Amino acid sequence: MKRLTGWLRGGLAATMLVATLAEADTTLINASSNINQDLFQEYNAAFVRYWRGKTGEAVTIKQTHAQSTNQVARIRNGEEADVVTLAVSLDIDTIASAGLMPTDWQGRLANHSSPFTSTVVFLVRRGNPRQIKDWNDLVRWGINVVTSNPKSSGIARWGHLAAYGYALRQPGGNDTTAKLFLKRLYGNNRVLEYTARGATTAFTKNKIGDVMVTWESEAMQVVAAAPDEYEIVVPSMSIVAEPPVAMVDKMVDKRGTRKLADAYLHYLYSPEAQEMLVKYNYRPADPALAEKYAKRFKPLTLFRVDEVFGSWQSAFKAHFTDGGVLDQVYDPYRNAS
Repeated sequence: MKRLTGWLRGGLAATMLVATLAEADTTLINASSNINQDLFQEYNAAFVRYWRGKTGEAVTIKQTHAQSTNQVARIRNGEEADVVTLAVSLDIDTIASAGLMPTDWQGRLANHSSPFTSTVVFLVRRGNPRQIKDWNDLVRWGINVVTSNPKSSGIARWGHLAAYGYALRQPGGNDTTAKLFLKRLYGNNRVLEYTARGATTAFTKNKIGDVMVTWESEAMQVVAAAPDEYEIVVPSMSIVAEPPVAMVDKMVDKRGTRKLADAYLHYLYSPEAQEMLVKYNYRPADPALAEKYAKRFKPLTLFRVDEVFGSWQSAFKAHFTDGGVLDQVYDPYRNAS
């Protein structure tokens, strides 16, 4: 009887182990930024269908959303995530610096591990009553600019660097003139929202400001929801915003999800997924689809972070650390008045 009981216990333990392993093999965790919540909800459903059709396996995608910087802190502190889909490559570099993935992670997927891109544009009220046409108009006296805080918001960092790069590339432009331009720009801002969505709420629901600086995808979403209230102004020059994706190697090896995580990220480059990305107003990585939807996205002069700032690491150190350019040009006391 004791032998039978021991056998039953052993069998039960083995069954529980198999069940645990099976769950690990069929559950994927994606830690994403707030701005892409709707996108990945639809993408996850599409990937589940794709994976079942290809392998016959059912898979569950667990999705978490937060500010990119918050996601990084959680993962570094041990929170589980098989893949990350964030706003800025520097955030993933920070995860890599903790030994959770290779430091050359960005070379593992096409287009610097960015399956889609956006850029920084201006959202104005319908009819453009303040006649905002380019970056120079944002520093005119009396213009009220809405944006989020580059200290906490990845999208705001893209906007900050876009403005600086524009000023730097003007005739006679240099670091001094670019800083002065930013000082005037932030001088026209009365509050920096903590999140990009917070900035959108301030501009659309609270009716604060004349113009909002944001991603093209976010601006297009607002206009689609309220075409009689808002319109988009595309500046003459802006930055290529490259939201990165990556696999967290240490976590996928621990959970046994490497194959699934790899497939999940590669599927973002598939024609079906690229079409979906266009639906959410992102510029696709697929050249054929980019040509197909060329009229949807207005052309403009674009520059990449590494072309102007060397790298995201260099840009962050110079602009967003304590005492950096942002602290030099933004006066929270003056702007709160």
